[in-house]
Amino acid sequence: MLWLTLLFIAAVFATTALELWLSRRQIAAVARHRESVPEPFVESVSAADHRKAADYTTARVRFGRIGMIVHTVVTLALTVGGGIAAVDGLWRRTGWGEPWLGTAVIATVACVAAATNLPLSIWRTFRLEARFGFNRTTPLLFLADLAKNLLLAVLLGGPLLLVTLLLMERAGRWWWAWAWLLWLGLTFLMTWAWPAFIAPRFNRFSPLEDEVLKSRIEALLRRCGFASKGVFVVDSSRRSTHGNAYFTGIGRHKRIVFFDTLLERLGHPEVEAVLAHELGHFRLHHVRKRLLLSIATTFVGLALLGWLAGRPAFYAAFGVPVPATHAALMLFVLVVPFFTFFATPLASLWSRRHEFEADTFAARHSSSSELAAALVKLYRDNASTLTPDPVYAAFYYSHPPAVARIARLRAAD
Repeated sequence: MLWLTLLFIAAVFATTALELWLSRRQIAAVARHRESVPEPFVESVSAADHRKAADYTTARVRFGRIGMIVHTVVTLALTVGGGIAAVDGLWRRTGWGEPWLGTAVIATVACVAAATNLPLSIWRTFRLEARFGFNRTTPLLFLADLAKNLLLAVLLGGPLLLVTLLLMERAGRWWWAWAWLLWLGLTFLMTWAWPAFIAPRFNRFSPLEDEVLKSRIEALLRRCGFASKGVFVVDSSRRSTHGNAYFTGIGRHKRIVFFDTLLERLGHPEVEAVLAHELGHFRLHHVRKRLLLSIATTFVGLALLGWLAGRPAFYAAFGVPVPATHAALMLFVLVVPFFTFFATPLASLWSRRHEFEADTFAARHSSSSELAAALVKLYRDNASTLTPDPVYAAFYYSHPPAVARIARLRAAD
């Protein structure tokens, strides 16, 4: 299956070249407009804030290029470079059988990948984010988060991996269908359990105490026909100054969560408008549509893995001479993203359409002018560029570019 090896290498280099080209376009576009605030923002974004956003965007894109190259090199080393085969050979000396052999091999490869990513994470947190005044994470908190994430990976990922490998070994040709059902059940379980049991291990969630704002929010929820288990404020300021808001949970257990940094910056009407936008995603079934797409793509992906796992040529094409279920799983996870990458613009376009629709919903149930004012503050305070490259934005942006989005909101006022 030499053709598959060559196709993969071609996909890797095509992906890398495209990402480098797009990032170069973004850096050039941001630099070109660094000294000129776009007309719709002249009164609300200072020249100093605009330059900061340009510099922050450029720094993030350049840092992202480094991360992308590291990821590419590691992937090639683990696949066609023989890394997975070498780790597999070492663990086979123990004489272990599945699923313990596969678990040990996958855990080792995961540790190698995490070790290569750790320096990048440290640099991003304590150099890049700190340089622009966004980081509030202390070294002790960083280590605590790292330990908690590792513990979660062991407690949740470990059993899932063991069961999946057992299914691959013993459930016959339709193992992938059972694995899909397992993944589906775990997805719904985690959606329910995350806000109540896991997220509080990382952050403190407090009920919203501002009674005036709470009354506005409750009135908005009634207008939109939305049921919630409560409105909470999360202490995100412990780690960063970036602001945001989101929903979490399913069914009657949905929660509304505001970053404390967001509430510090926005007035009550602006908070209401931001929440109306988020409510729009639920009322317009965007969340459901994305979940259904994820369920469908996972089904197709596992079916494809089930077919490939039974073909020795698949392993040989990616540097693994001894076929094994755990090797099939790792190869699939490492290889497929380089082929699906080219569908990124379609996913981005779909997401941007949803954002425009949620903006329209917010304008109908709250205030388009207040939402526009809130977004301008968030663009400014989060140092988001107002002048992205159009091609870069079309490829990557899940939200509409600032100028187009604000112009549309102000036209609806």
